[in-house]
This record gives sequence, C-alpha cells and structure tokens, in this order.
Amino acid sequence: MFDALSDRLESAWKKLRGQDKISQSNIQDALREVRRALLEADVNLQVVKDFISEVETKAQGAEVIAGVRPDQQFIKIVHDELVQVMGEENVPLAEVPGKTTVVLMAGLQGTGKTTATAKLALHLRKQDRSCLLVATDIYRPAAIDQLITLGKQIDVPVFELGIEADPVEIARQGVERARAEGINTVIIDTAGRLQIDEDMMAELARIKEIVQPDETLLVVDAMTGQEAANLTRTFHDKIGITGAILTKMDGDSRGGAALSVRQISGAPIKFVGVGEKVEALQPFYPDRMASRILGMGDVLTLVEKAQEEIDLADAEQMQEKILSAKFDFTDFLKQMRLLKNMGSLGGIMKMIPGMNKLSDDQLKHGETQLKRCEAMINSMTGKERRDPDLLSSSPSRRRRIASGSGYREADVSKLVADFQKMRSLMQQMGQGGIPGMPGMFGGGNPLAAGGNRPSAGWRGYPGGAPPAKKKKEKKKKGFGTL
Repeated sequence: MFDALSDRLESAWKKLRGQDKISQSNIQDALREVRRALLEADVNLQVVKDFISEVETKAQGAEVIAGVRPDQQFIKIVHDELVQVMGEENVPLAEVPGKTTVVLMAGLQGTGKTTATAKLALHLRKQDRSCLLVATDIYRPAAIDQLITLGKQIDVPVFELGIEADPVEIARQGVERARAEGINTVIIDTAGRLQIDEDMMAELARIKEIVQPDETLLVVDAMTGQEAANLTRTFHDKIGITGAILTKMDGDSRGGAALSVRQISGAPIKFVGVGEKVEALQPFYPDRMASRILGMGDVLTLVEKAQEEIDLADAEQMQEKILSAKFDFTDFLKQMRLLKNMGSLGGIMKMIPGMNKLSDDQLKHGETQLKRCEAMINSMTGKERRDPDLLSSSPSRRRRIASGSGYREADVSKLVADFQKMRSLMQQMGQGGIPGMPGMFGGGNPLAAGGNRPSAGWRGYPGGAPPAKKKKEKKKKGFGTL
C-alpha cells in the first residue's frame, strides 16, 4: 500500500545526492518532495506541517558522519521522525494476571470488524491465551452467523443469544461465562452503523459500563486515509478507546491512516490487518512500518512469520539434507507450500530489503512459476521425487510427467537440470565455498523478468539464489532453508 509514497520519497533523496553536506539551501527541494509525498498519501495536513518542521530542524542541526552521504543521513532523520509520528513503539494488548481480560471491539459497518475480532482471537491463541467470542451485533443480517463460522474455523467458541436479546445483556452474560470457565480473554463484537449516530454510541457506552473492558479497540478502514484518524478521534472523545486496528492495509490505500491516527486521535495503533485470511493480522510496530515506507523491507516480521510456520526439528533435518546434497523434490515441494502458508509471494518479497521495487507483473510472473513447478512435481511418483537422478536418465519418465502436468517435456527437463544445479550449489555454499553462479541464477534478481522471457533460474527454481545465500545465517537461528 506504500508503493506510491515510497517512490515519491525516493525522489526526495535524489535531491541530496552528489552534495557534500546538508545545508539550508539544498534541503528545501528534498523537503518539498517529502511534503508532496505525504499529502498525496492522504496524511492529515497538520501532521504533515509538524512532520516537515521537525525534519527540517533536525536535518539542519545534524552532523554528517564521516563516510555517510548527506542523502543517507536525511533518510535516517525521516525514518526516525516517521517512527515518532506513528507512536515510537508497539503497544501490546492488555493482559490482566489472574483474571479474564475483556476486549471490546467497536467500529462502523464495512471496516472488517467481525473478521478482525476472529483474527485477534487467533493471534491470542497462538500466544497460548484461551478466548471466547461474544456476538452482540443483532442488527446486521447474518452477523452472528458470520462470527460463529469464523469461530469454528479458528476453533474458538462463540457465545450468542440470538437476534432478539438485548446486546448489553448478551455482553454481560458472555463475560460471566468466560469468567466462570476460566477463559483468559473474552472479545466482544459489537454492532456497527453506516455512520456514527447517537443510538450506536449509546449502546456502546452501556456495554462498556456493564462489562468494564480492559481494552476498547476501534476497527478502522485504512483505505479511508486521514478520515480514519478523524473517526478514531471521534470515537475516542465519545466513548474512550485504548487503541485502533487498521484493516485493509494490503489494499490500494495511500498510507495516510497509518501516519495520522496516533497524532490526531492520541490512540495507538495496536494491530494491522494485511489480508482477508484469519491469519492476516500483525502487531503494529512503528519502526518496522517506517522501514517498509522507506523501502527498507521488514526482516523482523518475515522472521516471525517463519517462526510460526517452521518446526525446528524439520529445519535442522532440512539443513542436513542440503549439506549432504540429499535435498529432493519432496523437500522442495514442502518448502514451496510453507512459503504459501506465510502469505502471498508479493507480501513476502516486499519484506526483503531491496525487493520493494518488484512490479506487480513481476510478482504475478513469480506466482505463475511457482504453480508451474508445483504442477510438474505433483505429477512425479514418490520415487521420482526422492531420487531426481531417475528423471535425468529417463526421457520416458519426463514425457509422462509433462503429459500429466500439462507442460512440455523440455520444461520438465529444464526443471530437473536446474534443480540438480541448485542442489549442488546449495551444498557448496553450505560448506563455505561460493562458486561462480551457474546459468539458473543468472541475472541477480530471479523475479526481475522485466516482461522478457524469464531467466533459466527462475523457471527452474522459484526463489533462485536467495535461500541458499541465507542458509548459513538461518542456521544459527534454526530456520532451515527459508
């Protein structure tokens, strides 16, 4: 969602390239570009004014460190100010020791509030916190059914009394049930409206008075830009909230909400929704978000995603297979599926520093190549997957696989040949040597097809060289081949 903002900011850095120091005169063009970038991203006007003022003050007083270019120094100043604007640090969800934590979810219709409720429950379950969902939205058709369906999907119980009961009474009984059963956290999904009205606010106020929540979270749509910040401030003034959840952060919005909410409302952003799946909820870290905005990637979040999906014993076993050149197509298929579980290829690649410039066409091409490889591997027998050498010496096996997968025999031959080269390279790199890159990795960036025929490496092995390069680093952390 920050692509346009990142591109604009990059043009600001260019204004300082070639300069030997930061000065009052040469910084003005860069500041003008930053101001324009923020306004185009729909950041609140007052936030933009304050931001530019702070950056200008700090930039003029900054001593340029020896060996660091002025544009790099300026990027650091902008990064630090972005972190400051968004709240400096992650504000975790409350947990009250020895008692049931009550979380009240609020928001307008269409923001993804009910889905966010289930996402939050799943996030807490991964932290070994037991949850109970309470359905109090009796007005929106099928809202209760939606929450029940989501509860079954994530294996979290849902408390409901139907559409005839009073929402305040549903909330009260739901909290009592959670306390009686010793449940760690109860999350109350409340009713929304198309716009703020007195009835909705009055009902929220009554529920809040009865259940005395430890957290009152407002779910806001990031695609509304700075209006999300104004909405957060209104809710905060009327009922008092402890934080916000920004949904649809993976959409086409320009990013203004993330940069405005904290400054305008005073309420911290606690989580962001980055997709439609129930797993697509992430704690909000201002420093990581600032890095994404500036095109620096987000390696920490990527590692956390990997930790959730990778079993340490499996990772160590995979590592040994790579070092002994026993990595086979079964292992390769497992790695591809694990990559899918971590999210979309585009979302993962943009967390890697330097990969933010990949176009949507290049990422779609990468997704297509993943599917091609998976289709061909799925057409192999178990024996062929375990022993790729069988395919190297048997044209009839390759023809059968090509027929079963819908591709040409040449495509299968290329996959097998590239896999063998890749396996040999990974073994040598694992043993400390870095031989010359074979043809399958030609071109550096395996995704950068640029509209031309894909490189041999990308066609043969999705991911090309990066997993092999990272293997030694991951070994210390136990993350295997990702």
